[in-house]
Amino acid sequence: MKVLVTGGAGFIGSHLVEKLLADGHDVAILDDFNDFYDPRIKRANISGVAKNVAVHDVDLRDGDKVASLFGKEKFDIIAHLAARAGVRPSIQRPQLYYDTNVAGTLHLLEAARTSGVERFIFASSSSVYGAAKKVPFSEGEHLTQTLSPYAATKIGAEFLCSTYSHLYKMRIVALRYFTVYGARQRPDLAIHQFTRKIHAGEPIDQFGDGTTRRDYTYIDDIIQGTMAALKYGGPTFDVFNLGESETIQLKDLIAAIEKALGKKAKINRLPEQPGDMPLTCADISKARKLLGYNPKTKFEDGLPRFIDWFLKSRVGK
Repeated sequence: MKVLVTGGAGFIGSHLVEKLLADGHDVAILDDFNDFYDPRIKRANISGVAKNVAVHDVDLRDGDKVASLFGKEKFDIIAHLAARAGVRPSIQRPQLYYDTNVAGTLHLLEAARTSGVERFIFASSSSVYGAAKKVPFSEGEHLTQTLSPYAATKIGAEFLCSTYSHLYKMRIVALRYFTVYGARQRPDLAIHQFTRKIHAGEPIDQFGDGTTRRDYTYIDDIIQGTMAALKYGGPTFDVFNLGESETIQLKDLIAAIEKALGKKAKINRLPEQPGDMPLTCADISKARKLLGYNPKTKFEDGLPRFIDWFLKSRVGK
């Protein structure tokens, strides 16, 4: 099968590309290598596979370029992981997030429809649950309010996916990822950012009193669930949580990083940030039953693996 991975040079995307290649798929990458973080990091992410994949430098906001690519190339599956990410930056630049995450997804869906793509995987986010009161978060939850423009663009794109599936009988699976971490994690995310600053002896910003909780999910488990979605034969549109289903407090996360690095954090305590969710926690019973999703990496094992990758990646810097 020929698979196009959008955002394939990013954190999760580059891991998915490697797994797809290992399983014998023909893989292409679409990425615009924007400056949200250093594009050289993305280039490094795919340096080991670049000779085995076609890399298309395309901005999803440009519908004509997306259509042109699909006019030249035939893809069987799209794994749509590309997005402008991050809650706080989305508050500063909501139009950019809408244009990329909603309009960009529409451009991709339209290209998929006109070219006869068989299967479309959409990387959604736990942020769509907003301030949901029922914990853990279940896919059947009636969602009424998101807390950031980023989250709003993700639920908006999910609705576009469900609409295209309904109208054109496209098989689409939306995967709600819960705080993914591991080797190559984006430098702006908490685990990577805290690790880098504590290692360098720089202060870290702690928003709130440290009691916010996240469902941290190791990259290998996310990839296992995503690969399972490629074979899902249920309803033509479906949604799944991919998480660990256990939560870690922010202050405990910081303590765990301190322990792994053998260094104390200098903490700059700040007020809670608008848009931040107080808690994320996944009900993964549906994914377990229908996808065979089986997360194996506990946080106490995954964090040291990330720290080990981080320290090795610093060699020579």
